Amino acid sequence: MMTQEVLIKKNLSYEDACSLATDDKYTTEMLLSAANQLRVEHLEQQFHLCTIVNGKSGKCSENCRFCAQSAHYQTEVETYELIDEDQMMTAAHEAEQSGVHCFSIVTSGRELTDALLEQLVPLYTRLKSETNLNLCASHGMLTQAQALTLKALGVSTYHHNLETSQGHYPAVCTTHDYQVRIETIEYCQKAGLNVCSGGIIGIGEKMQDRIEMFMTLRDLGVKSIPMNILMPVEGTPMALNVPVDNDEILRTLAMARLILKDASIRIAGGRLKLGEDISKALKGGVNALMVGNYLTTVGNNITQDIEMLSGMGYKL
Repeated sequence: MMTQEVLIKKNLSYEDACSLATDDKYTTEMLLSAANQLRVEHLEQQFHLCTIVNGKSGKCSENCRFCAQSAHYQTEVETYELIDEDQMMTAAHEAEQSGVHCFSIVTSGRELTDALLEQLVPLYTRLKSETNLNLCASHGMLTQAQALTLKALGVSTYHHNLETSQGHYPAVCTTHDYQVRIETIEYCQKAGLNVCSGGIIGIGEKMQDRIEMFMTLRDLGVKSIPMNILMPVEGTPMALNVPVDNDEILRTLAMARLILKDASIRIAGGRLKLGEDISKALKGGVNALMVGNYLTTVGNNITQDIEMLSGMGYKL
């Protein structure tokens, strides 16, 4: 049995990580404690907040089985093209004034088209000149040239989730394969963009799939890891998925830290599922939150989040 000291110092293999995550002799409290010690060692008390705006909604050509915005499923999600530039700027200014560090525009669709990129140019130009926010973009798959354009516009981070392991991915989406997601991450890194990439807990995967995804992200050198908790959407194939219990979610978050020692581990969409257990996650290796509303699900009040984190001794 590995001691906490070994857990912290060891560069975990896939086999070791799977054993830790699934063996009852390693209690959840033990994993959370080791993960939190790692967080303090690598990141001290610094905490990072980000928020997203759903800039373009619905009618996505891809068949991701969890997604309310897929055109393949009958959901009640609101659909619209790229929202008004002034409306986006208002949201950005409000986010900055509330204490958020990073502002992300998310658009539905398989990939960043040149036409959409042309529409985004004046928006990112204004955001860069009129705010001090770190700018993040999430526009699906893209090309090397498009990544370079976003970098030149002042975007610092590109978000593109792996969602799950390569082996489990065909059970999640069949309209594109896993490799194109990895290629998008590599294009962004070559362009000098930071990458934000994680996954979803509760899409039919096993703990071993989450471990494999964390290992892939470690190999890719990704340093921002958003973890979502599935909030089943009526009309999607995953609407009746059995919720993952909070203990397993907490173990997953702890394992993310134990594998990705110096990365930002971020709780994103679906965090309301944790309820009061959010405090255990925030003392168990997590050092970032997505705040506000998350695409098609409801988030938390930003002011309340900041008060909670400050009360726990975090520096924002």
